[in-house]
Amino acid sequence: MSEVAQNSDSPNEKEELLREYETVYIPKRHLDLNYFLYIMLTLIFIGMFAFPKIYITQQIYYKSRDISKLKREYDTLKEENKIISASVEEIKFKNQILDTLF
Repeated sequence: MSEVAQNSDSPNEKEELLREYETVYIPKRHLDLNYFLYIMLTLIFIGMFAFPKIYITQQIYYKSRDISKLKREYDTLKEENKIISASVEEIKFKNQILDTLF
């Protein structure tokens, strides 16, 4: 009978050992207010460093794009100035020749 008694207690003991194992090796994390505040402060701290970098990078991109646009306009105006200057020289030369002929 002692074997029967041991076998009947055996499933209960196994369940109890399993519960103890779960409580020791698999602790349950309760999400309370402190944990929530900790996560929020961590996210805010990360955001404090990430958002200024993103903003500054974006501003540098827009400024460099504006500078590139102004450089293209400057180069275009410089070429137009050369063409107009050549045209003015040509007109002056024609006027000098026409003045000497008449």
